[in-house]
Amino acid sequence: MIDHATVERIIATANIQEVVQDFVSLKKRGVNYLGLCPFHNEKSPSFTVSPAKGIFKCFGCGKGGNSVNFIMELEHLSYFEALKYLGKKYGIEVKERELSLDEVKQNDDRESMMVLNAWAQRHFSDTLYHHIDGKNIGLAYLKERGMRDETIKKFQLGYSLDNRDAFSQSAIKQGFKKEYLVKAGLTIDHEHGLLDRFYGRVIFPIHSISGRVIGFGGRVLRNDKKTAKYLNSPESEIYHKGQTLYGIYFAKQAITRENKCLLVEGYTDVTSLHQAGIENVVASSGTSLTVEQIRLIKRFTPNVTILYDGDAAGIKASLRGIDLVLEEGLNVRVLLLPAGEDPDSFSKTRSAKELLEFIGEKEEDFISFKTNLLLVDAGKDPVKRAGLISDIVRSIGAIPDAIIRTVYIRECSRLLDIEERVLFSEVGSLRRKKYESDQQVVPHDIYAQLQHKELVVPSFVQGVFCEEQEKELIYYLLKYGERVHSTYEDVNGDSFEITVANYIIAEIKNDELEFNNLAYRQLFDEYYRMLNKGEQPEARHFLQHPDVKISELSVDILTSEHIASKLWEKHSAYVESEEMILKLAVPKSVIVYKTKIIQSVMGKLHTQLSVSHKEGNQEQVNAILAQLNQLNQLKMRLSKELDRVVL
Repeated sequence: MIDHATVERIIATANIQEVVQDFVSLKKRGVNYLGLCPFHNEKSPSFTVSPAKGIFKCFGCGKGGNSVNFIMELEHLSYFEALKYLGKKYGIEVKERELSLDEVKQNDDRESMMVLNAWAQRHFSDTLYHHIDGKNIGLAYLKERGMRDETIKKFQLGYSLDNRDAFSQSAIKQGFKKEYLVKAGLTIDHEHGLLDRFYGRVIFPIHSISGRVIGFGGRVLRNDKKTAKYLNSPESEIYHKGQTLYGIYFAKQAITRENKCLLVEGYTDVTSLHQAGIENVVASSGTSLTVEQIRLIKRFTPNVTILYDGDAAGIKASLRGIDLVLEEGLNVRVLLLPAGEDPDSFSKTRSAKELLEFIGEKEEDFISFKTNLLLVDAGKDPVKRAGLISDIVRSIGAIPDAIIRTVYIRECSRLLDIEERVLFSEVGSLRRKKYESDQQVVPHDIYAQLQHKELVVPSFVQGVFCEEQEKELIYYLLKYGERVHSTYEDVNGDSFEITVANYIIAEIKNDELEFNNLAYRQLFDEYYRMLNKGEQPEARHFLQHPDVKISELSVDILTSEHIASKLWEKHSAYVESEEMILKLAVPKSVIVYKTKIIQSVMGKLHTQLSVSHKEGNQEQVNAILAQLNQLNQLKMRLSKELDRVVL
């Protein structure tokens, strides 16, 4: 980690006007500066830089933040990479902290392995084009697969001679140590001597997001059933298979531009699609998707389309891992290629325009795809259908967005011929169990005191937008989250302080409510996770957040005047002191938020009631009336609770 003092020094030194002017022409306008936004096309400048506040804000596309956020967004760098960029610009030495001798050696080893990998890539590429075996075997194979020179050179492909130690001996002669050859996974230290890991294989270098070679994949050319067709570098200090995606370095700009990532399985799937003109594509390299890989994609787009080659067994095996993608909040679509085709072969017979048209026409949302796929197997077998429903519920339950969950529940209700309320109940139960299994922010009995049981919001209340109230609650989290809201006693009589953050999170989580503004929800969830880890989130953490959406939101909320809700003003109550904010305004905001949700749902139910009356569906009428009665009682209780808080 970069030490806190260095981070603060960089942020304090990095003048936002100077940083932005490296990329944008600015004109002074009052105390601020104005220019054309670098993040979207505009003719009239709406991009504002405030040197006094140290922030930028575009009123066209909404992006905003500090100097670190600007560099992250513009250069697609991580938080620490952006800090190092600014440190270099302002001559500030960035040391993560004083390293031990072991850590110094580890860093030296990493850099030595990077240098070795860079040389190895050049050696393999040179062998491919200039050695007789490289040309006759490796290059001939790639050409036979339809790969053009520009593609081969773009991805820096190569060939390792079919000689058990040719590469290792060449590396030793160049002065590379055996220690690093083994650590990098290029050489195996065998009892009979050094053995090349990739001998007799076409080489696919694996690049980091910044373009450095961190590992290799090798495709064997011999027809030997005992030999694995593809072989990857082993895990090392510089290569972690589950944390990278093949082709991400070459695809990241196209992914951002297209706002979509195509996910395939193999190296040649990526290279062939690039050659066909489709560049927003990466590969998982045959592994099950990991959270780290998903988050890597999420840095550039929330939209993923997974390309399958029609192998039913393979598809079903991979479905299990896609719930992770849904859980991370990505929009997942699936494209099933025609029988006998894979992305490599399919892209060779079509133009880029035809490929894009096919993808646009044939891709479908993951939940519907999975439901239809599993329905074929389940048939009319009631046991299999029950298992199918559980499987689908598990996938829907992984989706963080309540509105999207609701849409999928309704679609699956239609496909599975099962009542929506049953699916809503099962999804709610699943999410409740998951929440209960998480480590709680405060002890369970304290939660019980915080949340009045008679005020629990019914589980059928889903997907209601209350953006104004959500923003107000986020404001209190950022501004006063660590302050003490009240004191309770636990079952043993011991006093327990409840912070504003504890109070708000308990009220929201216990009623299984979710913010529908995605940025608010992301901030809320991260705040919650940090509390679970024993950390006390500070506003500065979110202002300097590596995710530009979070920093933008924090800047917007904490640099604008807070406006009390209309319901608060209706009661003629005025918050004059911080104590009143903590004791009155915070619980009021929670109650107003829940009241707004109840009112919105009741409005929708009244519309449904009118339709059901006209259709003569008495069973549906009775069900809606029961729900309205339940909500009306809850609304009256909330109103009394609001009066008690205000008065």
